[in-house]
Amino acid sequence: MNAASFPLPGPLATLRADPGWRRVDVLSDLHLSPALPRTVERLREHLAATPADAVFLLGDIFEAWIGDDVRWLPDSFEQQCMSLLRDASRRTRLFFMHGNRDFLLGPAMAYDAGLQLLDDPTRLEAFGRRWLLSHGDLLCIDDVGYQRARSIVRRPLVKALLLALPLAARRALARHLRERSKAHQMDPSLWADVQAQACRDWLKAAGCDSLIHGHTHRPGEHDLGNGLRRVVLSDWDFDHGQRGDVLILDATGLRRDAPMRTEAVRDRHRH
Repeated sequence: MNAASFPLPGPLATLRADPGWRRVDVLSDLHLSPALPRTVERLREHLAATPADAVFLLGDIFEAWIGDDVRWLPDSFEQQCMSLLRDASRRTRLFFMHGNRDFLLGPAMAYDAGLQLLDDPTRLEAFGRRWLLSHGDLLCIDDVGYQRARSIVRRPLVKALLLALPLAARRALARHLRERSKAHQMDPSLWADVQAQACRDWLKAAGCDSLIHGHTHRPGEHDLGNGLRRVVLSDWDFDHGQRGDVLILDATGLRRDAPMRTEAVRDRHRH
């Protein structure tokens, strides 16, 4: 293997769509928090209104997830999110892939919220095609410092130590990491995009022609050559603007649209 080769991080997980599926929604980087109530409500509306047979949440759904134990704290934001997702899971299949902000979400929360956990990356076989799904942070090869830190905090022992911290300490750590992230985002020279060659290598190894990912907050579509492409999801923020999208997969291919709204909300806006 030469220095320019970027292999898949492990055995490739494959998910085959149920034969009866007619539509799949893909979204990421909602960064849900108590500070963004309109964004939370927009997710609730979309999950209530979408006709999708399955919804794929590709990471950073939460601004910070500090452990599954918080899901049962009375009147907590995490408990509200668990109820929101659990209600939606009764209508449609929900799949969740970890991001860099919510990698501590574990099987207990997944079970109670009705989420099926996905490996990063996962190959989705649906509508006669193969799509490679990823959060996207693993492909930011040039951000060496981030990749080093990521490899450390994802170790089972380190995760166990983090989860063993008192709740107050975990909340303080999450605040500190958010502040560091915001400071990083203020300097565009520090932003690392995904590495095109890594995308091509992953797609070829997976036998796919399209990579769908989030993480970078740079929505768009990029031609990687030789029939390969990557499609980037938007982050969401409906509290300070109207930013956010959903990628829709069906028999016609892929298209981008705004999150759906319930009829009740539409009627309220008409009047």
